[in-house]
Amino acid sequence: MRLMMNSKAAIVEIDTLGAELKSFTDMIGTQYLWQGDPGYWHGQAPILFPMVGRLREDKALIGGREYSMKRHGIARNLEFRPMMHDANSVILLLKADEETKKSYPFDFSLMVSYRLEDCTLTTEFTVMNMGDEPMPFAVGGHPAFNCPVLEGEKFESYSLIFEKPETISCPKLDLETGLIDNNIRIPVLNGEAVLPLKHRLFDQDALIFEGLQSQKVQLVSRGSGRGVEMDFSGFPYLGVWSALGNAPFVALEPWTGTATCLDEGDEFAAKRGMKLLAPNESAKYSFRITVM
Repeated sequence: MRLMMNSKAAIVEIDTLGAELKSFTDMIGTQYLWQGDPGYWHGQAPILFPMVGRLREDKALIGGREYSMKRHGIARNLEFRPMMHDANSVILLLKADEETKKSYPFDFSLMVSYRLEDCTLTTEFTVMNMGDEPMPFAVGGHPAFNCPVLEGEKFESYSLIFEKPETISCPKLDLETGLIDNNIRIPVLNGEAVLPLKHRLFDQDALIFEGLQSQKVQLVSRGSGRGVEMDFSGFPYLGVWSALGNAPFVALEPWTGTATCLDEGDEFAAKRGMKLLAPNESAKYSFRITVM
């Protein structure tokens, strides 16, 4: 089911399946969100929970047992229950059941709230441990944006502009397994705030930024100035991804954790970035997207 929000400046649509953002347009009809062409990637903005990325052979050890979980976890394929919907906000809820426990054996609730103010959409995750044992989890967003936004522009006309100059390298991803090799680093920025986009940046899948000084990044056309800004304050990782084959989109992905690293074991709770919630404890994370 699609739920719509609108402000004086923008219109947003959310699907209850996966609590996924499906459309983000300004009032003149410019579509900023990738519309899911399966020739490149059918997704648009899936919610990543209770993990980000891939597990080794899609398996993890939890409480001494082996569980199977596909890339980015279980929430993206499940129906959320609407808790509130008005002109400017949507709140959706997912709770554990017998099916979710086959992959992730914890009593959780995941609330995803959206709030639209002018040209800015805030997405907030509230994760709660409703069980009686500590609960490990990671959560993240995966919104992809049209690049270019306007007809007549090119992918290469766009840049990532960070809030502050950065000197940083990104780990290599294994294209077959989806696992991260932290021993092989790809230099990306050297005292720079601007990264001009080229499709070859994504030949090894996503760029994974950790330890950024910046809390905001823009995906913007150097010609028209159109694009989006993301405020990912509170998230330790930022993934930036575009599909192979010269895909006309870029995903900006705030994460609390990552895919399994080659130097890690398969214990789910020991994965990098994993948050451990005590019984009845909750955690909140939010990010903001502003269209320009």
